[in-house]
Amino acid sequence: MFLLLYGDDDYSARDELARLRATGEFDFNQDTFTGDEADFAQMRTICDTLPFLSERRLVVLLGLPRARRGSASDDANGASNGEDNEPAEPQAKSTGKGKRGKWSVAEVRAFSQALAAYAPHIPATTTLAVVADGPLEASHPLLKAAKQHGQAREFAKKKGGQLDEWVTRRAQVAEARITPEAIRLLVASVGDDLRLLAGEIEKLSVAVGRGGQIGVEQVRALTPQVSQSVIFDLTDALARRDRQRALALLHEELAKGTAAQQIVGLIAAQTRSLMQVKAMAERGMRAPQIAQTAGMPPFVVEKSLTLARQFSVAQLEAAHRALLETDVALKTSRMTPELALDLLALQFGAGAR
Repeated sequence: MFLLLYGDDDYSARDELARLRATGEFDFNQDTFTGDEADFAQMRTICDTLPFLSERRLVVLLGLPRARRGSASDDANGASNGEDNEPAEPQAKSTGKGKRGKWSVAEVRAFSQALAAYAPHIPATTTLAVVADGPLEASHPLLKAAKQHGQAREFAKKKGGQLDEWVTRRAQVAEARITPEAIRLLVASVGDDLRLLAGEIEKLSVAVGRGGQIGVEQVRALTPQVSQSVIFDLTDALARRDRQRALALLHEELAKGTAAQQIVGLIAAQTRSLMQVKAMAERGMRAPQIAQTAGMPPFVVEKSLTLARQFSVAQLEAAHRALLETDVALKTSRMTPELALDLLALQFGAGAR
């Protein structure tokens, strides 16, 4: 069987793969390859090998090979979308460890075509599962092969009501309930990244106990992204020179019992993220590339890009120095927390556009 899992929602695709692994049919007959280090000849040899002490064998390819940077855009598109040729006879350059990031456009194309051509020859005892980690054009050879000789399952990003339903079901799996208000706050705070949402739901379900209900209070208390959203609001107010709003947010956090040094630390982390995102954006990188390179959730990058445009690099560096001075003043008890944060609000983002 040839199984192709693809689409923008890579978390759900890998979740489906986990369910496949958990069926218990494969026992120890499971082999996994990563796209950039895949060796087609080795994959085919393993697929053709009869399973040992089991009825079935599972071979997994996580991700597809990517052409190295500098490849021509038209060739890269052809390689990724497979628009130029039908699947050829299985021929692909054998590549091993150390090949990561060094595939040529021709090698990427040959690999996809070879894998597609092999699909109808996969033994009945083997399941070959390919997780593409992204969308595929209808003309891609692997998508054509999966539709003709196996199964193709697309996982699209969940939005709006679909995302709310997913959160509800995930909470039910964790043996908890969650209110609609808590769902809205959780999604607003964490974004649509299912991996992050799943982690937060698991933590919240443990906190409320089996059969308990997750409400707004639990989300506010236990989800760190809520604090992060407050810091975004605070940084935005400082950038707009809205000192009244900034001071109100700062004192609100102090009233909640948040330590002044923790607030400074969160603002400092946000400022460093802004500097990092701004630098990559000025090099021509788009939001998805920045998120992947910096290891940030996409929704954080989108918010950071909006804020970063309000500052110059020099202004962000000056803001970082002001945070350092505030941190030192707090640690040496030269100022009360209220006074230190009030002065920070006056100094941060001076001259921001």
